[in-house]
Amino acid sequence: MEQKDQRKYFRNLLLHFRPSTVPERTLRLSLTWGLGGMAVVLVFLLFGTGLLLKFVYEPFPAGAYDSIRYLESQVPFGQLLRNLHRWSGNGLLLLTFLHFLRVYYTGAFDSPRRFNWVIGMGLFAAAVFSNFTGYLLPWDQIAYWAITISTSMLDYIPVVGTGIRKLVLGGTEPGPATILTFYAIHTAILPALLLFILPFHFWRIRKAGGLVVPRSPEESPDAQGPDVDAMPHLIVREVTTALVLIAAVLLISMFYNAPLAEQANPGLSPNPTKAPWYFMGVQEMLMHFHPVFSLLVLPALLLLGLVSLPWLHDPAETAGVWFRSRNGRRTALFAVLVAVAATVAGVLLDEFWFATVRTGPSEVIRNGLLPFVILIGLGGGFYAVMKKAFKASHGEAIQALFTALVTAFVVLTVIGTWFRGTGMQLMWAG
Repeated sequence: MEQKDQRKYFRNLLLHFRPSTVPERTLRLSLTWGLGGMAVVLVFLLFGTGLLLKFVYEPFPAGAYDSIRYLESQVPFGQLLRNLHRWSGNGLLLLTFLHFLRVYYTGAFDSPRRFNWVIGMGLFAAAVFSNFTGYLLPWDQIAYWAITISTSMLDYIPVVGTGIRKLVLGGTEPGPATILTFYAIHTAILPALLLFILPFHFWRIRKAGGLVVPRSPEESPDAQGPDVDAMPHLIVREVTTALVLIAAVLLISMFYNAPLAEQANPGLSPNPTKAPWYFMGVQEMLMHFHPVFSLLVLPALLLLGLVSLPWLHDPAETAGVWFRSRNGRRTALFAVLVAVAATVAGVLLDEFWFATVRTGPSEVIRNGLLPFVILIGLGGGFYAVMKKAFKASHGEAIQALFTALVTAFVVLTVIGTWFRGTGMQLMWAG
C-alpha cells in the first residue's frame, strides 16, 4: 500500500510539469526529435558540472589557467568533468539551433504560440552568451584571443561601440575585471535567467494546448487523433531520450578532451586569430562587408526579422505540417541549393576580385551600402521568383527566403571555421 502511494505522489509530481494526457500523434519521434527535451537535459548537466567546477576554479588571471591545469591533472575525474561541461555547452547550442529550426518548419509559432517564439529566441540568446562568457574562463591563448577578436568587433559600431567594449571588458583589453565580469555572468546571472525563463517557456506551451499535432498536408487541422496517458507513454520516452543523451555526452567526453592551449599571452597573438565558432559567421561577414553593415545593420535587420517571423506569415493553418506544404518542401530545397552556391561564389568573387579593386567610391559605399542594396534587391527578387516560378504562397515564399538566409549564415560559419588559415586567407580544410 505504501509503495502504491509513493508511485501516486511521484506520478502527480511529474504531471505538474506535463499534462495528464497527450495526443498520441505528438509522441512520434519525427515531430520533435526530442530536441527541446534534450536541450533541457544539457542545461541541467551544465548546472551540475559547473557547480562542481566552481570548487576548483579561481576567477582571476593569475590563477585561472593554473586552476584548470590542476583540475585536469590532480583532481580525480577532473578532466572528464571539464570535458562534460565543455561538450554539453557546445551540444546545447547545436540542439537549441536545431530546435529553433524544427519549431519554424512545423509551423509551431503561429497564434497562440507567437509570444513563445519570442521567449524561445531569448533562450537561444542566453545559450549563446552562456557559451561566450564561459569561453574566456580557461584563460588560455585560444580563449583570450577569441574574446579579444569578438569584443573588438564592437569598436566598429558608430558612436557607442568603443564604450560598450570598454564596459564589457572593464578596460581596453581583457584583464582581471573582464574575467570577474564574465565569471559572474556565466555562473550567476545567466543560470538564474534560464531557471526563470525555461519553466515559463514550458508553461506557455501547455497554455497553447501542448505540441502541435503532426499531420500530412492533405489532413484537416482538426484531425487530432486519440489521446493517451502521459505516464507512461510520454514520460518513459523522455527519460529514455535523456539517458541516451547523457550516455552519448559521456562517451564523447571520455575520448575527446576539451582544448587547452598555452596560458594567455597578450603580447603574442596566434595566427589566425578567430572568434568562437558560433560567431565565425559574423567574423566572416566582417571580411566582406563594411563593419557598420556587417556588425550593426545586417544583424539588426536579421534579428528584427527573426522576432517578427510569426507575424510575417499568412494566416493559413499549417501547424503540424512540415514545411507548410509539399510545394513548401520544394521551395525550401531550392533555397538551400541556391544559397550554398551563391554564398560560396560570393566569397570567392570578393576574395579574388572585388577585394583587389581599390578605386571608385569610398569604402563605406563600395563595401557597405552598395552590397547591402544588392542583397535587398536579391532578397526581393528571390521572393518574387518563388511566387511566380513555384506558385508559392506568401508563407512558402517567406519560408524559402528564411531558409536561404539561414543556409548562407551556416555556409559562412563553415568557411570561417575550416577554410580560413594563416592571415585569414582561404585554404582547403585539413
